[in-house]
Amino acid sequence: LAAGIILVAINPYKQLPIYGDAIIHAYSGQNMGDMDPHIFAVAEEAYKQMARNNKNQSIIVSGESGAGKTVSARYTMRYFATVSKSSSNADVEDKVLASNPITEAVGNAKTTRNDNSSRFGKYTEISFDQSYQIMGANMRTYLLEKSRVVFQSENERNYHIFYQLCASAMQPEYEHLKLGRSQENNLLFS
Repeated sequence: LAAGIILVAINPYKQLPIYGDAIIHAYSGQNMGDMDPHIFAVAEEAYKQMARNNKNQSIIVSGESGAGKTVSARYTMRYFATVSKSSSNADVEDKVLASNPITEAVGNAKTTRNDNSSRFGKYTEISFDQSYQIMGANMRTYLLEKSRVVFQSENERNYHIFYQLCASAMQPEYEHLKLGRSQENNLLFS
């Protein structure tokens, strides 16, 4: 097993004009090293290697809480959708990303370092057809921090879904759950 290209990116915590369609097209078809280091350069190299060698490729996006992993993965998916000229173009990206609020509610929590910290990992598999156009995607979650359900460190919270359910406790469709406010359930929702 060999490691490929490694890109170190820093989250500027603000939008920069370096992820638009013009930048995607600038990186498309370029060789690694001909352009500045960028998530699109990594995506282009993986896409070319897949097409050239007809072999699966992996891009690992790793970092601390708040580093921008989800955003980097989103840019990578958008890059693939654009350069592959997939007829579904944004459809696959939109469908994969549409599941994000659900997975975040169930798997994200407030920590001392981040108000919306993922407490799980995501594996997104993008499938391409013989023309190297996107034909679908599958997202799996793993390593959910289960201990958070029954215990949270000081100044941290349980998963967002518990607070969202408690905030909806008075809605008629949730009455059968016999939920109270999160403050009343502080043993479970501290």
